[in-house]
Amino acid sequence: MTKKLSRRLQELQKKVEDRPYEPLEALTLLKETATAKFSESAEAHIRLGIDPKYTDQQLRTTVALPKGTGQTIRVAVIARGEKVTEATNSGADLSGSEELIDEIQKGMMDFDVLVATPDMMPQVAKLGRLLGPRGLMPSPKGGTVTFDVTQAIAEFKAGKLEFRADRTGIVHVMFGKATFTPEDLLTNLKALQETIDRNRPSGAKGRYWRSVYVSATMGPSIQIDVNALRDLKLGDVA
Repeated sequence: MTKKLSRRLQELQKKVEDRPYEPLEALTLLKETATAKFSESAEAHIRLGIDPKYTDQQLRTTVALPKGTGQTIRVAVIARGEKVTEATNSGADLSGSEELIDEIQKGMMDFDVLVATPDMMPQVAKLGRLLGPRGLMPSPKGGTVTFDVTQAIAEFKAGKLEFRADRTGIVHVMFGKATFTPEDLLTNLKALQETIDRNRPSGAKGRYWRSVYVSATMGPSIQIDVNALRDLKLGDVA
């Protein structure tokens, strides 16, 4: 059964031409198509030439968005002893040891990022089935397994995001709010592109970048010219 598009979305789709757009032009159009009654996010959907079922073709890393996410990020920290106090003093929204693990096991998910110290990972491992599908499981690659909880909390609250390619090789990531200026959105998108290039999996062969689409949360997809995005220098954006 085909999903029927709302009249609002049908009208917005008429504004989008079937062609790759220059990055700034695409992001200006994204703002024009963000007409929902709430503050929409700006989303990127990037198809890469990788097959994540092979370990040398997986992509999981973090990006520090220079202009932030536009969201309040809730950080929880699982640690022990003095590190719990340090986390609380550094602005963690939740912090604790075994008791916090128990709360999460019972279904408490009142956080966007979960940081754990390495000595707590054996206990955190039992949360894998709960946290894994939500992308919340702490990992060294994601910068969420560390003894430096102060730095981790500061970075994630300032706009650091963890992302990964899904099983079909597509990266879905929020890179700001539709209320940002097109230039600020482009600064964040450029940082994301550079991060994906820097972390190219060793097993990726052939054409790495296949396509880039952006959209507001409730808006139509807009294709971006991949080469134009990669050729941009961050200094040219501001």
